[in-house]
Amino acid sequence: MNDTRPAWNPGDELESRTLSPITRSQLERYADASGDRNPIHTSDEAAQEAGLSGIIAHGMLAAATMSLLFSPYLKHGYVREFYARFSGMVYLGDELTVGGRTTGAKDTDEGCLYDFEVYTNRGEEGVASGTVGFLVYEDR
Repeated sequence: MNDTRPAWNPGDELESRTLSPITRSQLERYADASGDRNPIHTSDEAAQEAGLSGIIAHGMLAAATMSLLFSPYLKHGYVREFYARFSGMVYLGDELTVGGRTTGAKDTDEGCLYDFEVYTNRGEEGVASGTVGFLVYEDR
């Protein structure tokens, strides 16, 4: 866990992270945890019957990867707002990269609320993007 209190400035890039390739086991676990057991996420046959070239990851899994950028800072605050848009499919074996940049900051009664634009890419192709509001608690 990162002990350094975050202090971002507009325009600051978040350190991008490349994640391990998507595995069948990961999709099975996500299906169980989310309750989304649509077989296009776990069955090759069902995905092909739906016209897909293979099983696809849950859209919300691709979106959730963007929140990993903030995990090191949870000691100092929390994700207060999260909006996501989907723009591509993620397939078994895809390696995703997440990143973003600070777009603003404002003081609130609770602390400083930082705004970010975030993304999840598969190679050069964007598969999800969104905005995050991360609140850093006031010094206590």
